[in-house]
Amino acid sequence: MSSYIKGFLMSMSLSNSRCSIALAVITYVATGNTLTSTYAYTIASYYRILGMVTMFFPQSVSQVSELLASIRRIQAFLVLDEKKMGRVNKAFLNISDLDPKGLKKETMINTGFKLHQVSAKWDKSHSEMNLEKISMDVSSKSLVAVVGAVGSGKSSLFQVILQELEPSEGYIEVNGKISFASQEPWLFGGTIRQNILFGQPYDKQRYEEVLMVCALQRDLTLLPYGDKTRIGERGITLSGGQRSRINLARAIYKEADIYLLDDPLSAVDTHVGKHLFEECICRFLADKCVVLVTHQLQYLKTVANIILLENGMVRASGSYEDIIKSNSIFTKLLENLEKEEEDENKQKHVKNKLYIENQGEKEAPALIKEEKGVGKVTTYVYMNYIRAGGNLCKVVILLLAFILSQVLDTSSEYFVTIWVNIEQWVIQTYNSTTVLDKSNQSSTVIANPYDLTQDHWLTSFFTGNITVYVYATFVLLLLIVTYTRSIFFYRWGLSSSIVMHNKMFDNIIYSPMHFFNNNPSGRILNRFSKDIGIVDEVLPTTILDTLQIGLSVLSICLIIGTLSPWMLIPTIIVLVIFYFMRFIFLETSRDVKRVESINRSPVYSHLTASLQGLTTIRAFKAQDILAVEFDNLQNIHSAAFFMYLGATRTFAFWLDFFCVVYIGLVLVALLVVKEEKFGGNVGLALTQSMSLTGMFQYGIRQWSELENQMTSVERVQEYADLTKEIDEGVDPPKTWPEQGQIVFNKLSLGYSKTLPLVLKNLSFIVNPKEKIGIVGRTGAGKSSIIQAMFRLTFTEGSIIIDGIDSKLIPLRKMRSKISIIPQEPVLFSGTVRYNLDPFNEYPDEILWKALEDTELKYVVSDLPEGLDNKMAEGGINFSVGQRQLFCLARAIVRQNKILILDEATANVDLHTDGLIQKTIRKKFADCTVITVAHRLHTIMDSDKVLVMDAGEILEYDSPYILLQNTNGVFYSLLMQTGTNTAQNLIEIANKAYMLSQAA
Repeated sequence: MSSYIKGFLMSMSLSNSRCSIALAVITYVATGNTLTSTYAYTIASYYRILGMVTMFFPQSVSQVSELLASIRRIQAFLVLDEKKMGRVNKAFLNISDLDPKGLKKETMINTGFKLHQVSAKWDKSHSEMNLEKISMDVSSKSLVAVVGAVGSGKSSLFQVILQELEPSEGYIEVNGKISFASQEPWLFGGTIRQNILFGQPYDKQRYEEVLMVCALQRDLTLLPYGDKTRIGERGITLSGGQRSRINLARAIYKEADIYLLDDPLSAVDTHVGKHLFEECICRFLADKCVVLVTHQLQYLKTVANIILLENGMVRASGSYEDIIKSNSIFTKLLENLEKEEEDENKQKHVKNKLYIENQGEKEAPALIKEEKGVGKVTTYVYMNYIRAGGNLCKVVILLLAFILSQVLDTSSEYFVTIWVNIEQWVIQTYNSTTVLDKSNQSSTVIANPYDLTQDHWLTSFFTGNITVYVYATFVLLLLIVTYTRSIFFYRWGLSSSIVMHNKMFDNIIYSPMHFFNNNPSGRILNRFSKDIGIVDEVLPTTILDTLQIGLSVLSICLIIGTLSPWMLIPTIIVLVIFYFMRFIFLETSRDVKRVESINRSPVYSHLTASLQGLTTIRAFKAQDILAVEFDNLQNIHSAAFFMYLGATRTFAFWLDFFCVVYIGLVLVALLVVKEEKFGGNVGLALTQSMSLTGMFQYGIRQWSELENQMTSVERVQEYADLTKEIDEGVDPPKTWPEQGQIVFNKLSLGYSKTLPLVLKNLSFIVNPKEKIGIVGRTGAGKSSIIQAMFRLTFTEGSIIIDGIDSKLIPLRKMRSKISIIPQEPVLFSGTVRYNLDPFNEYPDEILWKALEDTELKYVVSDLPEGLDNKMAEGGINFSVGQRQLFCLARAIVRQNKILILDEATANVDLHTDGLIQKTIRKKFADCTVITVAHRLHTIMDSDKVLVMDAGEILEYDSPYILLQNTNGVFYSLLMQTGTNTAQNLIEIANKAYMLSQAA
């Protein structure tokens, strides 16, 4: 519908002047007046000026409406509630010692914070509180652990302290500077060092110690450029554990008084977690106020103060022993975990020499630059755009419609010239005859002047009202053709835009993962927003103007050449001058336009990253740093855009200058060089040439703009031509895979053909219905096996599933047959139903049963619209643990024979972990399950365990058999959990082995 409306408006702007002239002329003649050149071309001149106004008026109305809509959206954003400083009690504080956040400066000796009867909720419209009557007093040099089930309010507590969540009741007192490590690691697309420093000055000694206590030295030695390795947007090139530790390193590198650590131990394996707790939290931050949210309850025995949250309320607080004795809820949390006793013979910590000095010598390469076209926009781009709108027949018909419209327009104007000349010729003949009769003293009175001109065929044909009818017919046909042409042209333009958008979207969706590793989201958003916006909204109008004005200029030149052939010489000269001016202009403007488009992408990327890490940015008081960086990026973009505007206006000025010179030449030629007999011819030539003043300048500029705007088509086409993942092969049987056997045969994997291999020649077999655990330190390559199974990146070797090489199966079909619960739960901005069953393949009964199995049934049923309730972006209206349960429910719905868990229980409490494990054992008993895990207790009852390091297999057998080798890697990992915990895990492995042997 929008294309029809736009075509109608453009047709009105093009036809208004013609209709106005026709109505004025016909009315003038109908009232008994004789049409003269003076009247006709005076009217034409004024209505041409008015026509320029009416041509731009619909566009201005549209742009004003868009402006008002944008202003309303900006206004709606600006009037939103801003972040308030919270209820900070300043009664005992010296106001001069407060920084802008309301926190005490470093001169404060007694640091800490206090919450008194604090209640808060995220959704003001709900009556239920996320936090209710929370009171706590945390002083300096203390370690406080906050524990609780999924959705109990642990992260919300931190948001209140950070003043991101405004208390509805109570007040908060904060003394000291705060540092914060978020539960979901936030990293931006810089180097590892830049992410850790985050605007803080570089202190080599502190920096090296932070790397040591965060267990990052070994990871840096494995990376090609050490701490100067660029990690990609959101740290996409790193494992989950590496992202978590860099996020923690940033928090503790900052000199602060209060450290809020939101579950930093979940995403790392056992021995790394122990190192982080002992070296980072207990030793490095020993003299600080530390609040630790954790699900790793084995560390709680050494914590002096523990706070237990349930449903947003403090259920218990005190030491480990006190809570065990007094609170059954805490005991229930621990029922699946033996209480850990510290090993009396702890190994003495030995500080390792960092490799940071050598790392600094080798600079990491800059982020791969966005490709920029060079020279002219190729014919290939033009042809793809034309073909996207329809077949060649449609294009030919549209061109013929443009030509016919211009022929009718020129014919109507030329007919007015004939009409005026006839009137003038008749009057001149009549006057000369009357004078002759008087001189012969004739008394004859000529009643009809046309009687004297019967030898002139025009006067004999165009008699009476015939001229009016003919002229009206020309104008009517012009209106019909113009409206039809414009409407179908915009329809064609919209179709072209839709086809190109869909092709680009389809190619990006199925692009290999290395494309996303090398291209920030800002680049992709730029193509889908600005470039598609130009192709959709601006380019069709530019093409229409170019064709319309080009044909008009051609007709004007033909008319002027017909009336005065000598004028073709200056006309050709001016056209040549304009062509070379356009050539010079395009050489500059085209590249400037490309630069402007490219420099818009970093603005989008920066804004996206800033919004994702807003809480961390505010906690570090880095708003000014990020704002300055944004301004710098915006200034670079604005400079390119300003240069583009300057070049455009300069080009327009010189076009107007030569147009004025050309009009002067036409005037001299018609009035001085040649004595024109008929005033209609002079009027036609002058009005046609005067129209060049605005039209020619605007037409040449639009012609130039056409190529500049085609750079957007070029950029869209670049993504539309991306190499897709190979989706060829033969469809397997419908029941494939029936057994779930997986054979890895000499499998190697690399994230790029130019980078070192991440997996190296792996060969092992997973038998049908086996439960396999994969363990190893962070960065060992555990999650890379999953990427290989889903064919997300370059692989060598083969993965054979139920006797069929996965490479021989169409990619989409193969992926649809494997379910995964990822390390970072993914939910979409749709309904609950859409997240569970995006293709509407299953009835509601199955969806509700899956929600019941994951204890989400009552959570969803309490939502206003149940299964049809909208989820917030990324599912942020649910806790991380609940999001993980939704992913489990999604897998239950599909009931595939192969299930992969990528550290799926890392960010959940033990109760939810137990629920997930129990549900998997029940619902996927007849399926092959591969579990990547940090918590050893989740895989001790597995049929086999695969131990990895540096992309290679170290051990692979049942847990029981692996534990017989006291010198083995798996045995050493087990013993790092502590004596009692290790003994408990050994018993689980023994029991599982005996049951398997009995079966």
